[in-house]
Amino acid sequence: MAGPEDRERGSPDDKGLSGLAEGYRKAAPYMAASSSLVGAVGVFTFLGYLADRKLGNEVPWLTMLGAVLGMTGGFISFFRQVLKGKK
Repeated sequence: MAGPEDRERGSPDDKGLSGLAEGYRKAAPYMAASSSLVGAVGVFTFLGYLADRKLGNEVPWLTMLGAVLGMTGGFISFFRQVLKGKK
């Protein structure tokens, strides 16, 4: 079980942080990476949807293409951010 003396063993940045705040600080890069993944998929899918509506396509090819491009770019960005944090 963790005690008050455990805070002294942490990094200088952790001094005075509660356990919850310390957890959020450590998880912040991963939350940012996952947010960029979701954002990329959402933006590219929406752009594909708008293009399909403007062109009057019956089959939503551009929506699907936008989703695939968003997933590809989002995963590349996600893994770059996550793997950068492990170095």
